[in-house]
Amino acid sequence: MKIIDHIQQADKTLFSFEILPPLKGADIKSLYQGIDPLMDFNPSFIDVTYHREDFVLKKRQDGSYDRISTRKRPGTVAICAALQNHYKVDAVPHLICGGFTKEDTENALIELNFLGIDNILALRGDARKGDTHFEPEKGGNKNALDLIHQVKNMNAGVYLDEELSNTAESNFCTGAACYPEKHADAPNLESDLKYLKRKVEAGAEFLVTQMFFDNQKYIEFVEKCRSVGINVPIIPGIKPIATRKQIYTLPKLFHIDIPVELTSEIENCKDDKLIAEIGTSWAINQCKELMKLGAPVLHFYTMGKSEQTKKICEAIF
Repeated sequence: MKIIDHIQQADKTLFSFEILPPLKGADIKSLYQGIDPLMDFNPSFIDVTYHREDFVLKKRQDGSYDRISTRKRPGTVAICAALQNHYKVDAVPHLICGGFTKEDTENALIELNFLGIDNILALRGDARKGDTHFEPEKGGNKNALDLIHQVKNMNAGVYLDEELSNTAESNFCTGAACYPEKHADAPNLESDLKYLKRKVEAGAEFLVTQMFFDNQKYIEFVEKCRSVGINVPIIPGIKPIATRKQIYTLPKLFHIDIPVELTSEIENCKDDKLIAEIGTSWAINQCKELMKLGAPVLHFYTMGKSEQTKKICEAIF
């Protein structure tokens, strides 16, 4: 079932969450163990992240180096198929530009279509470790807008090989990311909104926000989106703080602000157990307010851990 249909048919705020594929070599059972506690709350969908191919240099005995391809978290497409089969829940794979040619993307879309996976989240993806900025794959999509256009073409039966005839049309519901505090590469929020509108006009049917800790930023962002003609559902992304370290690392990694009130409470804590309790309580209050505001879905960034999300869901659903 398409995400947009879930939202349009609902008479209340829905629940969804994002997971990380297991590290290479891990069993899928470890993934299920983190998901099982959340299934009691009937998630409408589960996002599965994709981690791009990276490279490491391995030194030879003669002093030269081999460039070794590495991907620490493989299996996004297979995991989505497993989730739909195991839990009978809609899975939403992340598709990224980095590390993919357009042909790679087309092949991934064909596989997803064959597997009955109806939804994707189209993302540019991050730069490789050590790179100062994002570099697209040679022959790949340069950004999320290009990726959305490719999905739209396949939905119309237009493939890369123009000589193909009688091609089957796919029927993907495409989502995109949005940033209440602007994307890191955007010079300002206004220019970021212009680009976001282009993604919606190209075919993005729903948006999922970057995590935020101040609901006012989400409220103002939605108002600005509506004022420029972006009228698709905007799903708020929630991440409960779990450790003291996160109040320093999350702003750096995701280019977000953490409210002074929250950081002050955390800085006065003696241990991470108490910090997690504060983070959970803060997220519960966020969620209750967002539900009153009519948020279409509450989307949780679980980072592979379900304990805090379960506590939040017990308090709000």
